[in-house]
Amino acid sequence: MIPRHLTLGVAVLLVIVLSMGIYLNRMRRTADEMQRLAADTRPVAAPAAGPTETVTLYVADDVIGSLRSQSAQIPLPGGRQQRAEELLRALLRIYQQPDSPHPLAATAEIRSIYLVDPGVAVIDLNAAFADQHRSSILGEQLTVNSLVETLAANVPGITRVRILVDGNTRETLAGHADLSEFFDVNAIGQAVTQGGQ
Repeated sequence: MIPRHLTLGVAVLLVIVLSMGIYLNRMRRTADEMQRLAADTRPVAAPAAGPTETVTLYVADDVIGSLRSQSAQIPLPGGRQQRAEELLRALLRIYQQPDSPHPLAATAEIRSIYLVDPGVAVIDLNAAFADQHRSSILGEQLTVNSLVETLAANVPGITRVRILVDGNTRETLAGHADLSEFFDVNAIGQAVTQGGQ
């Protein structure tokens, strides 16, 4: 026969173990919910002030392996630099949708665009854009072509584009697409035209 105090002790321990299991399960659910809510911590950009215009965005499509032009209605400010930033932010929003044809990380951002010298644009991406980009030759080239072609189609006079990450030069986007040099808009345009045929 098992002594009564031993049976009582085992019962108390069993109740404690079950209570802790329930408590830990609730804590895990709470932590998962908090992490899900905190996943998108990007600051919300102020809406662009300006008239809504129809623009052409060149959207990368991983299934067909090329760019497709897509019209969009977006508010655009009057300045060339702000206009360029809003164009690429609109393009990025397409890529961050759940059903995107070319998904990019939700934390990817266009930090700024600088229009320097006649015909030169510098796109400054955040680190998450590059660090969380899928590493593939075609995927990276489609991203670069999409950014360059969208700018060239909607901001007249751009002939060369440079891409920086967090304000610094970087060898590649995610291991393949060379970011160390300027991109020639005409060469990208010809590649896009040939790829679309």
